[in-house]
Amino acid sequence: MRNILLITLSLIGFSFITLNEPRQLVEKPTMKLALLKYSGGGDWYSNPTALPNLAKFCNEKLGTNFDPDYATVEVGSADLFNYPFVHMTGHGNVVFSDTDAENLRLYLLAGGFLHIDDNYGMDPFVRTAMKKVFPEKEFIELPFSHGVYRQKYEFKNGLPKIHEHDKKSAQGFGIMWEDRLVCFYSYESDLGDGWEDQDVHRDPEEVRQKALKMGANLVQFAFEQ
Repeated sequence: MRNILLITLSLIGFSFITLNEPRQLVEKPTMKLALLKYSGGGDWYSNPTALPNLAKFCNEKLGTNFDPDYATVEVGSADLFNYPFVHMTGHGNVVFSDTDAENLRLYLLAGGFLHIDDNYGMDPFVRTAMKKVFPEKEFIELPFSHGVYRQKYEFKNGLPKIHEHDKKSAQGFGIMWEDRLVCFYSYESDLGDGWEDQDVHRDPEEVRQKALKMGANLVQFAFEQ
């Protein structure tokens, strides 16, 4: 109950923010985005400048009050419940223990939101790991009309393509619980690379803005759905 309450309070706090108005006053940050630390050898720590830049963008464009200094939280930790929006990325293997899977499931059912961003090479491993979390569920591709693409920023063609790897189209998948999207999986897009500092991947500013706007949509949707 305490864990559910922590997420509920975070969501309530967010609901008082006027999302269409930039924040005018400098206030002490009220919450953090979180990066998920997992086992298996995959580089869960990749794109270190991504979440700070997304936090700053959301603060400027959505009127949120995120601390740019994001949190790092382990899958099986009770601290997971302190963060309503958790980001997961990497290039390789992902392994969830039974305890990890149970904890992540409870977090998502309690109101948490997980964004998985395939940084290339993660796909077969993260699908197996998430099947352990939701054995009765499958990732479903979300239609372009879904709310994640129609928040402050509209993406009429769905998930934007940020980095080219295998000449595949970007796809946005989700796991639904009842009527709520609990996990969004960005595949063949590489949003996190677009969130990073410009000199890291040298993406054109137009591409970086698409990535940041899509990230802001995910944050807004996660808190308002």
